[in-house]
Amino acid sequence: MNGLFGKTAIVTGGSSGIGQAIATRLGHEGVNVAINYVGPLDGAVATRDAIDAGVRQCVDEVNACSQPSRAIVVEADVSDEAAVEAMFKQVRGEFGTVDFLVNNAGIQIAQDSDLLDSGAFDRVLAVNLRGSFLCAREQVRQLLADDRPGSIVNVSSVHQLIPKPKFLGYSVSKGGMQNLTRTMALEFAGRGIRVNGIGPGATVTPINRAWIDDPEKRAMVTSHIPMGRAGDAEEMAAVTAFLLSDEAAYITGQTIFVDGGLTLFADFRGTWSSE
Repeated sequence: MNGLFGKTAIVTGGSSGIGQAIATRLGHEGVNVAINYVGPLDGAVATRDAIDAGVRQCVDEVNACSQPSRAIVVEADVSDEAAVEAMFKQVRGEFGTVDFLVNNAGIQIAQDSDLLDSGAFDRVLAVNLRGSFLCAREQVRQLLADDRPGSIVNVSSVHQLIPKPKFLGYSVSKGGMQNLTRTMALEFAGRGIRVNGIGPGATVTPINRAWIDDPEKRAMVTSHIPMGRAGDAEEMAAVTAFLLSDEAAYITGQTIFVDGGLTLFADFRGTWSSE
């Protein structure tokens, strides 16, 4: 895609799933990629090993691309202001500039809303929304200081529109991300900085194996999708690459839902009015 080759991107939450697919796709487009991740807070060895393996695989895939791109790993908790600043400093020291930011890091905690612990609610917002703000703010600051254009893509969700019971923190964070995208896009459009989002629907990733590998649960999920199937991480990565590229040069402040029509509300496909 036009305008990607030779540029540098930070992809947060790049150890698996959509983030890993985005980093790999950008590598195929000739982008140097800084793959951000954070270790598990509980220090669980099995989880940490899985994260490390995912990061290594992602680095290997980017470095193996036919385009002359390079990948590095930057560990940082995106909800930590000092860690975010250090991450950008490290990447700029390695590559000179940061042209693109993909805010993909995110978590979700399941619980009935009336039983949801305030600490759990705060943690989800800290990673998903505060983390996206801190990274976007740092990216914009550096672009303004260098008087350069740039592009940010926030990985949101269909749940910035569709309520998700028992996932209140997640839904709130993604609703906030919609206005983070729109407000920053409006504020900095005149400086050549574009801010957009993608809204993935049901996506086949390792974290979703519980319903992907269960035929009954998978049928329940896909019954709400007009196209009749879940998406894959590579489809999310393709739209992200497009939004970062010069081919989307006149697009800002938008969230593109990559959801097989889920936000069209499949349950209303038939006539339901009182005509």
